Amino acid sequence: MANILVIYDSRTGNTEKMAHAVAEGVREEGVGVTVKRVDEVQVEELLDFEGIIIGSPTYFGLMSGKMKHFIDESVKMYRKLEGKVGAAFTSAGGSATGAETTLLSIIEALLIHGMIVQGNARGPHYGAAAVGAPDEKELEDCRDLGRRTARLVKRLFA
Repeated sequence: MANILVIYDSRTGNTEKMAHAVAEGVREEGVGVTVKRVDEVQVEELLDFEGIIIGSPTYFGLMSGKMKHFIDESVKMYRKLEGKVGAAFTSAGGSATGAETTLLSIIEALLIHGMIVQGNARGPHYGAAAVGAPDEKELEDCRDLGRRTARLVKRLFA
């Protein structure tokens, strides 16, 4: 059975709510999912999953310091994550406050690892995003991100 790891950082609980909604979407597709805070994950664990979905709050248009530290540590896994599926989500304090640049900074790291990134032609294109506490539409975007990523993992790792 394919498995996806959802890694998140959250100070206010908003990104955590999104992480659990992403995991709901993954489960709906019959794919195994593990949800962990970034400070509970060892970079070596990334090898155990076919998909990795990363969520971070938006701080000054970038991911949180904890998430950036984790990604910097992931250099230990360089070239070992190639071909795995990745996706991103974020929560921000307001509109036009850097959510897209945060998503792109996460996606950039996934691409550097040689991962296949799940986008969305219908939108939100780069990953799920919420302004403040996620509302039902934003939580549905998270579930949809989980479902689409799980379907891609199943196609690639069936």
